[in-house]
Amino acid sequence: MNLPTKLTVTRLFLALVVIFLLLFPFYTIGFEFPRFLIAGIPVDTKYFVAGIVFIIASITDFFDGYLARKNDQITDTGKMLDAIADKVLVNSVLIIFAALGFVNAIVPVVIVVRDIIVDAIKMEAAAKGKVVAAIKSGKLKTASLMIGIVLMFFYNLPFEIWNIRVDLFFLYFATIMAIVSMYEYFALNKSLIFPNAKMKK
Repeated sequence: MNLPTKLTVTRLFLALVVIFLLLFPFYTIGFEFPRFLIAGIPVDTKYFVAGIVFIIASITDFFDGYLARKNDQITDTGKMLDAIADKVLVNSVLIIFAALGFVNAIVPVVIVVRDIIVDAIKMEAAAKGKVVAAIKSGKLKTASLMIGIVLMFFYNLPFEIWNIRVDLFFLYFATIMAIVSMYEYFALNKSLIFPNAKMKK
């Protein structure tokens, strides 16, 4: 197992830690995270801790890809684990946030459905010997998601002080870009998906 793959496995482990922090009923074991006010806004430090772990996990996502390309250590196993770790980290958090009422359920639904469709397109392309490169709309979707999620972990501070929901803006923008990127992936690869389709004259 090379270093990039180890970083990917670490991200998957950290994703599970985030999920545990968000879902485990700590009160059942007599433990509670400190709660206090920031500029009159009540905050639970459990989300701060989970947010820090999320940020660390997200940083490993950058370095594992960078090191794999730099040292020519890209492997099929690494690519598979990378995709799994990314989905577990981001999509699980979005689902939990929706369940807690922090964000509309349409966000995780669109993101998850988009990922399923795009992954299916990439698998079909790979089966036919074509590599589907990342596109700008997809990268913009990912960046917006990460910013929105981090802000939500930290109670949208400092913007919440002025009642400006920057976290929701980025998450809803990411949802729009998810739809856009899904369409672009389909449009760019529809000849692979439907090779026998006849063009209308």
